[in-house]
This record gives sequence, C-alpha cells and structure tokens, in this order.
Amino acid sequence: MAGQVTEMPTMASAPEYQGALGSLSVNASLPEVLARGVRELRAAEEAGDRREAARCGLAVAEACRRLGRIDEADRAWKASYRAARSAGHEGAMAWALWSGGTLARQRGALRLAYRLLGLAAEAGERGGDVVVRGYSLAGLAETGRIQGDYEAVGRLHEQLLAEARRRGEARHTVWALEGIAQMHRNTGSYDKALALFEEAAETASRAEDRRGWAWALRGIADVVSVRDGDVERALSLLSRAEEACREVRLAGALAYNHKMRGNVLYRAGRYEQARELYAQALEEFREMEEPRGTALSTLGLVKADARLGRDAAHTAAELTGLRTTLDRIGLRHARDMVDKAAAELGVGPLPDPAGDGPGEAGPVLPAVGAEALRKVDVEGLR
Repeated sequence: MAGQVTEMPTMASAPEYQGALGSLSVNASLPEVLARGVRELRAAEEAGDRREAARCGLAVAEACRRLGRIDEADRAWKASYRAARSAGHEGAMAWALWSGGTLARQRGALRLAYRLLGLAAEAGERGGDVVVRGYSLAGLAETGRIQGDYEAVGRLHEQLLAEARRRGEARHTVWALEGIAQMHRNTGSYDKALALFEEAAETASRAEDRRGWAWALRGIADVVSVRDGDVERALSLLSRAEEACREVRLAGALAYNHKMRGNVLYRAGRYEQARELYAQALEEFREMEEPRGTALSTLGLVKADARLGRDAAHTAAELTGLRTTLDRIGLRHARDMVDKAAAELGVGPLPDPAGDGPGEAGPVLPAVGAEALRKVDVEGLR
C-alpha cells in the first residue's frame, strides 16, 4: 500500500548538482545555484574539461528552468548535452536530456517531453546511472499524470515509490507520494489523498526537503478546502508553503501556490479576492511561459468573473477557447475541468467543433508517450 513506510528515507539530496556544485544543498537558493553554476561552467570551459562543463551546465539549466528563465534554460541544457556527448559520457548526456525533457513538459511540449525523457532513461541505463534513469522514469510518469491518464501511470507511480523507499531516496519518495495523492484527489478519494499528502509533508520535513514540503502543504490545503470547507486552515498552510517557496526562490511552485489560494477563496465564495489571486498567478505563469499554469489560472479567472457578473455569452466563449487550448496541449483532465465549469456556471454544454464531447475523446497519451511508457522497466533501477 502507498501509505506504508518500508524504508526510512535519508536526507534529501540534489543529484542534478554535480562536479564542483556537488556540495550544494537541495534547498540552496536558485539565484545562488545559478551564479555558482555560471562561474564553474566558465572555469570548466577554460580548462577544456568537457565533462565538468556538462555537469555545471546542467545546474545552470535547472536553476534557469525553476526560476522561469525559459530561453536560458533551453540553451543551457542543449549546451550541457553537447559537452557530455563530446566527452563521450552517457550519464552526463542522460542528465542533460532529463533536464530538456522536464523543460519541455513545463512548456507544454508534451510529445517532446516524452521523447527526451525516454532517451534520457535509455542513456542512463547504458551509462549505468540508476539515479538519472529513475528521475527520467519519474518524468515520464508525471507527464502522463498531468495529462490525466491515471490508468497508464498509476502503477508506475507505485513502483517508483517502492523503489525510492527501498533505496532510501527521500526526494523521490516525496515526489511519488504527492503524485499518487494528486490522482486520488482528482478522482474524489479525498481521505486517501490527504493521508498521502500528510505523509509526503512529514517525509519531506524529516529529510529537510523544503521544495517537497511546500508542494505537500499545497496538496493538504487543497484537500481540506474541498473536503472540509476549512478555509482558514487551508490559507494558513498555503502561507507556510509560500514562505518556503520564497526562501528557495521557486517561481513555479509559488505561482501554483497563488493559484491554489485563488481556488480556496473561490470555493469559499470570496470571488473578488479569488480573482485577484488568479490574476496574479496568471501573470506569473505567463512570465515564465508555463502554458498549463496559464490555462488553469485563466480558468479560475473566468469562473470568478462569471460569479461577479460577467455575461453568459462572454463566459461561454472564453471557456470554449480555453478548452481548445487545453486540447492542443493534450491536458485531458484540465479540459474536463472546463466542461465541469461550464455546467457549474450554467453556460454548457459548450460548442465542440472537434465533435468529441465530454468523455468521448480518443487516447490521452500521444503515440510517443504510449511507446515511452511501454518501455519502462523499473527493475532496471535495482
């Protein structure tokens, strides 16, 4: 069962910080990681050490990605890959591909994410690096999960959780617990979701993983809001999580925190306040070119505006456009949320030019995603 702890996780580590940056904590401030990464990258390039350049470039790519500096992150992971390839180091190539695949998912390029993460897993296996292989398989699982195909990735999440516990990897244990919890929350199993989010928060706290802890608190806040209607507890949890996000400078996590605060306020009927939070989150997501967060914040904004008197025709038009956007990205679960919003607001059913109404769409995963997940072998992590 997902809620049973079989191994005591060690302190959280950040394996994407390597070489000269290997001493950095998982909680290191991202501007600090970026500054050190750039310095060490230049030194490695001047010394002609291509493997070290690949390692330092990886840290630069990840810091830029998490800070929302998307174009810089894109250049950095590609440069890291080129350096790793020229050094002939499969493990370093795998890490660069993992970074590129994670960035692709963040940008909404899900087919590219599946391709890069699948290549990363293969390179990690060839290079004998079980850590990057595990991170890459987790990336594939998360990509499928945010698309809403829980049947395809539910068992993989459970397998990765078991493996993370066996290896004592606190950060991956927290990630897997939160992913499984989110699927339970989205399918209405609130008690299971809450128990798993709470376990994730406790595990992250023991391992001193501030990022994982902040995400877990956000999940707890969501469940106590939707299940119990406990607005003040939810807002308090989100305030604690926001403090952690600001401490480490987690731009994406902070934007999702603000969107969740909007959700909590919306459920409580505090529509003006909810609208302000959705607008803030929308601006943050647009700044970092994060289409999924942009779409979800837009949905919240449309709903709040409708509750504040926006006419039904305008609301329906906005929801129809948003559903088209989510279809293009491939976010089936979020698309279904739009249809539910239309029903809730009394403007549904929405016109459907594609002719595939709610629940009638084809497979969630693109062919490249289905193929990448078919190849997954968690036993290869042993």
